[in-house]
Amino acid sequence: MIVPLSCPDIGNRERDLINEVLNSNVLSIGPKIALFERLVAEYLQVKEAVAVNSGTSGLHLAVRALGIGEGDEVITTPFSFISSSNCLIFEKARPVFADIDPVTFNIDPEQIESRITPKTRAILPVHVFGRPADMDTIFKIATKKGIFVIEDACEAIGASYHGKKVGTECDAGVFAFYPNKQITTGEGGIITTNNSDVASLCRSMRNQGRSEEDGGWLNHCRLGYNYRLDELSAALGVAQIERIDEILAKRESAARAYSVKLKKIKGVMTPNETPGVRISWFVYVVSLAHGIDRNSVMNHLQKNGIGCRPYFQPLHLQPFYRKSFGYSEGDYPNTERISSSTLALPFFNDITEQQMDYVVDVLQQAIELVSC
Repeated sequence: MIVPLSCPDIGNRERDLINEVLNSNVLSIGPKIALFERLVAEYLQVKEAVAVNSGTSGLHLAVRALGIGEGDEVITTPFSFISSSNCLIFEKARPVFADIDPVTFNIDPEQIESRITPKTRAILPVHVFGRPADMDTIFKIATKKGIFVIEDACEAIGASYHGKKVGTECDAGVFAFYPNKQITTGEGGIITTNNSDVASLCRSMRNQGRSEEDGGWLNHCRLGYNYRLDELSAALGVAQIERIDEILAKRESAARAYSVKLKKIKGVMTPNETPGVRISWFVYVVSLAHGIDRNSVMNHLQKNGIGCRPYFQPLHLQPFYRKSFGYSEGDYPNTERISSSTLALPFFNDITEQQMDYVVDVLQQAIELVSC
C-alpha cells in the first residue's frame, strides 16, 4: 500500500469555479480574489483580508506595513518553518528567539519578556502544527510593552484559543494555503487585520506599490512587489473556504482516530488536546521516545510506501542562521530535543481507516525493529 504524507482535497465545485475563470478570460486582479478575501474575512470575523501568493509574502508585507525595519528586534520561535524568521531578515530586522514549551511546541511566553529590549518592536508567535499559542499571555506582554503582535497562523486556519480564532485580534495575522494545508489555493496566503491602514498598505505593496486611491497602472506610490494571488488560485480558495467546516471536522476526526490507534505502541507520544483550545489539524506529528532512532524508523516507513517527515529542524541551527548570528547547539534545548524526536505521519482530509491502520502497524514494526 502507498500512503502519501499529504493529499489535497479537490472536488467538482473547485473545478467548476476554475472553469468559470478560464471562460471569463480574466486571470488576474478579478472578481474571484475579491470574493475569496470577503469569504475569509467573514469566516474569521475580521475587517480586512488581503490575499497574496504565499504565506511568506504575507508575513513579509505584514512586517513592512507595521514599519519594522533595520535595527529592530522581533521575538519569535526557533521551532518553525523558516519563513517566520526570514520575513524579518528581509527588512534587516533581527529575529530574537525564545525557546518553546515542550508540551505545546509553541513559543514559551515565560521566556518572552526577558528578551525584550528597547529595540523590540513586535512578538511573532507561530501556531505550530495548527495548535494555538498562549495568546492571552502574549497579548498582555505586548500591551504592557507597547509592541506589535504578528501571528503566523499559516498552519492554523480555524484554530481557536478560548473561543477566539487565531489571527484575528493581532496587528496582523497571516494564513497560508500550500497544498498540504487544511485548505489550499495551490500556492497562496492571506493577511488578516482590523486596521484599514495596514490592509491598504499591504494591498498596495502586493501590487508593485500601486495605490488603490490614486494613480494609474504605471504610477507607483511606494516600493512594492509582485505578491498578487491569481484568479485561478483564488477560485480554488473560494471553493475550499466554502466547505472549511467540513474539512476541519474531517481532519479532527482523523487526528483523534490516529491517537486512539497509536496508544498500543510503546515509545510513541501522540499530540495532546488542551481544554479551551481548538487545534486546526495541519499535520499529525508524534514524538518518539529517547533512544529510538528516528532515521531508522523513517527508512522503514518509506520502504513500505508510507510518506513521513521530521518536523521541524531548529531555525537557529540552519547553516545561514549559524553563520549570520553565531548560534550553536545547546542555545535552545527544548527546541533541539523536540526537533530530534518529532515525526509527521500521513495526514489529509480523506485518509481512510485502512490507511491509518496500515501506517500504525508498520510504525509498530519499525519501533520493534529499532528496539531490538
